[in-house]
Amino acid sequence: MADALSLSSLAGTEVLAGASGLDRVIQRLNVMEVPDILPWVKPDELLLTTGYPLRSAGDLAGLVRELDGRGLAAVAIKLGRYVDTLPDEVLRTADALGLPLLRLSRAVAFDDVLNQLLTDILNRQAATLARAEEVHRVLVDVILAGGGLAAITRKLPELLDGGVMVTTPDGRVLARSGMDEELLADPVFFDTRGGRFRVEDFKHGARALDDEEPRVVQVPVLAGSLDHGRVVLITRGRSAEPADVHLLERAAATAALVITRDLAVAAVEGKYRGDFLRDLLAGRAGGDEHVISHCASLGWDIDRPLVVVVAELDGEAGSPVPAAGELRPAHERFAGAWSMVVRERDPGAAVVGYSQEVVVLMGAEGAPGGPGAGPGRQVRQAIAQVAGDGGGGRRPFATGISRVAERPGDLPHAYDQARQAARVGRRLSGPGAVAEFDDLGVYRLLSQIPDTAELRSFTEEVLGELARTGSPEQDDLRTTLETLLDNNLNVAETARLLHFHYNTLRYRIGKLERMLGPFSTDPHLRLNLMVALRAVRMRDLRG
Repeated sequence: MADALSLSSLAGTEVLAGASGLDRVIQRLNVMEVPDILPWVKPDELLLTTGYPLRSAGDLAGLVRELDGRGLAAVAIKLGRYVDTLPDEVLRTADALGLPLLRLSRAVAFDDVLNQLLTDILNRQAATLARAEEVHRVLVDVILAGGGLAAITRKLPELLDGGVMVTTPDGRVLARSGMDEELLADPVFFDTRGGRFRVEDFKHGARALDDEEPRVVQVPVLAGSLDHGRVVLITRGRSAEPADVHLLERAAATAALVITRDLAVAAVEGKYRGDFLRDLLAGRAGGDEHVISHCASLGWDIDRPLVVVVAELDGEAGSPVPAAGELRPAHERFAGAWSMVVRERDPGAAVVGYSQEVVVLMGAEGAPGGPGAGPGRQVRQAIAQVAGDGGGGRRPFATGISRVAERPGDLPHAYDQARQAARVGRRLSGPGAVAEFDDLGVYRLLSQIPDTAELRSFTEEVLGELARTGSPEQDDLRTTLETLLDNNLNVAETARLLHFHYNTLRYRIGKLERMLGPFSTDPHLRLNLMVALRAVRMRDLRG
């Protein structure tokens, strides 16, 4: 409506009320001078009339409410012949509803308004159809040329007058175009920590147009029941329009075809890659030279020091059936997230997802954290990104990190180390644990004892009453003993850490020695106590 007021045929038109509704869209025109106009009005219509219908209406404010309820775009009235002015109550009602009431100049001819406005509407619709046809041509070319998501987003910004991107369902950007650094750093649209688009903060499809000044439209990329992500438009200084939604839906359909094709190809390639990596980690893939050459053909660079990372979803990781509210199995989404994050950091890394775990072979040098940053830090940065920096809607997972494997022949042993670190880390720290093999210490040995009854018997013999958890007094004494042993029997430091008076701690030490024996002078007893305390901690977390 605001654009229509700039036309020459509406020169001199005055907005009497409802100025807040000038953003209403005009799709049709109507001229009526009959007493009962309500049966003939249509949504998104600009009604041109004289005061005659108003003169015959008993409740003018009620008439305005009825017109607004029928979705009218605006009412343009030529006053003076039947009605000279509109009552204040009518103007207040129109202002409250945001329904524009316009007073036409007496020099305005209805046929001139009809001709010019209809011409303008048709020209706009023709431009929209031309734009839709161009978008259709671009998308067809992408499919015929075998292009990917980057090809879809490359030409759309110019046609849609805005930045376009394809994201995962939780907002990780897969491809984008037409977005400058200022936009990418805007916290309104993107999570500045992980670079994810804020999917949950914006409405989908046509519902986005309900916002006061919509700049973002996102359309889901669906293939049957599978949710592959979103196609998102962020306009450049203008409000989004219904045509944008229609064009994005076409782009989303094309993206679904591209992703489905890529997934089909990746499934075949992934099966082959997974089988070969299994052979490599089992030591059945052949000599180092053959393995290095074959991995290079798969895009993996293993002719360098590597670390093996094993990530296992907590809970029902291997279930092939999506959980409630999810359209893809958890292990598929989990493997996809690892692949995307690791490849950004190390293009030569190997990432393979299995039903129970994701296995990653990544470089041990040149960590993004800077010179001297170890592989553990590099992996932890990747873990934080996969987990969405504490969000992202992903299930918790345990991660194990091996020692550095200097040559391909060391990878089977490194794989065993990473699996052991993941298993022990979950027992010690629960869901979401991250453990490096070098940091396991005595827990490596304890985790290998299959006879838990023998381990429990050992802890009870060494610790006596302190082996039983659940009693506040025994738990407190066990904490005192563990802190004292961890600080090499330094009484002053232990008292400081536990916030005890020095003499109070000396009393406790005497009590502990009466219960357990002279551990302050017997190094063998101290060793047994430390091992037993670690066994109790592992037992409690495991149970």
